[in-house]
Amino acid sequence: MSETLTEFDLADVLDSEEAISEYLSQVLADGDNDELLRAIGYIAKARGMAQLARDSGLGRESLYKALRVGSHPQFDTVLKVLKALNIDLKAVSHSTAH
Repeated sequence: MSETLTEFDLADVLDSEEAISEYLSQVLADGDNDELLRAIGYIAKARGMAQLARDSGLGRESLYKALRVGSHPQFDTVLKVLKALNIDLKAVSHSTAH
């Protein structure tokens, strides 16, 4: 008897602002650049790449290239994408415990 596996797409579970915020916060906390690009890509897919292209002023092909793991997009490109996704980055000071 063989089992049938269901394909999992993370974009499918990023269905609320809270889910997106929690996911992106965890990825940012981990500090991995490639994972951050992957996460933004999943969020972009969940929200719709065509709409994101319109809202960010970037072409769809440019978005796919910028969000590809291993790419090195300029920071202003990442900020444009996040702004179009209605996501703000916030700096939080970490207190040092002695």
